[in-house]
Amino acid sequence: MEIVFSLVSSAVTKVFQLSELSRNGMSTKTMEEKALDVYDVIRSIRDPEKPNTLEELEVVTEKCVELQEFSEDEYLIIIKFSPTVPHCSLATLIGLCLQVKLQRCLPFKHKLEIYILEGTHSTEEDINKQINDKERIAAAMENPNLREIVEQCVAETDD
Repeated sequence: MEIVFSLVSSAVTKVFQLSELSRNGMSTKTMEEKALDVYDVIRSIRDPEKPNTLEELEVVTEKCVELQEFSEDEYLIIIKFSPTVPHCSLATLIGLCLQVKLQRCLPFKHKLEIYILEGTHSTEEDINKQINDKERIAAAMENPNLREIVEQCVAETDD
């Protein structure tokens, strides 16, 4: 009887270990898929002064998207983008475009943080504060000229 109990106990332990591995692997894959979904949303944003997308200019890459899980269905999304030049005057506008497009397009609950990749812009700290300030974002989007530029940048295109 002890042998049977030992075998059953061992089998049950293995099943729990395998199910835990499967669940953890599935969770990681889901996070990776969500990160790719986020990237798919932002890669097609147009640069404000060039005819290219942010992906084509390597302002955003798959590696610039980080996802952290808050709770079962809520995520922290961190985007770290690289302006084309260290003195890019439109970095704030690019950050605004990222904010607007992600807020509109993501189907899951999230908190969004957008930063300029460290060392890629001369005034990155100031810009990081601006593009993560909800009041400044709302005020910027009330400006009709700025809103029109953002809308042109985030509009879906048929490539």
